[in-house]
Amino acid sequence: MLNHVLVLVVEDEPFIALDVALAIEDASGEVAGPVGSVKEALALIEAKPIAAAILDVNLTDGDISPVVEILMGLGIPVILQTGVGLPPDLAARFPDLAFCIKPCVAAKLVAQLATLIFDHELITP
Repeated sequence: MLNHVLVLVVEDEPFIALDVALAIEDASGEVAGPVGSVKEALALIEAKPIAAAILDVNLTDGDISPVVEILMGLGIPVILQTGVGLPPDLAARFPDLAFCIKPCVAAKLVAQLATLIFDHELITP
């Protein structure tokens, strides 16, 4: 389903991070991370050819906004996981941003991400 696409996983809850990472691997994707902070996520974006991302909104070192801004600016498909909904500033800047209210089924997140990747590839020349 994911055809070896490199997916950034940012999640500070270890069991959720592992569940998402395993679902990505089960769908023939590759995992960058998982990492649990904005700082670590930004470092991976600089170091690896990230093609998609599943991100937790609230992390130990702040909210995910800087990571979302970079990825969306690069045209990289993103899905957010949140326990409380999207922060108003992210919802206003990115009204089409995909998200899931926790608890999320990891396999469904990955299937939704695969759809976003496919749609992105159809649009991108």
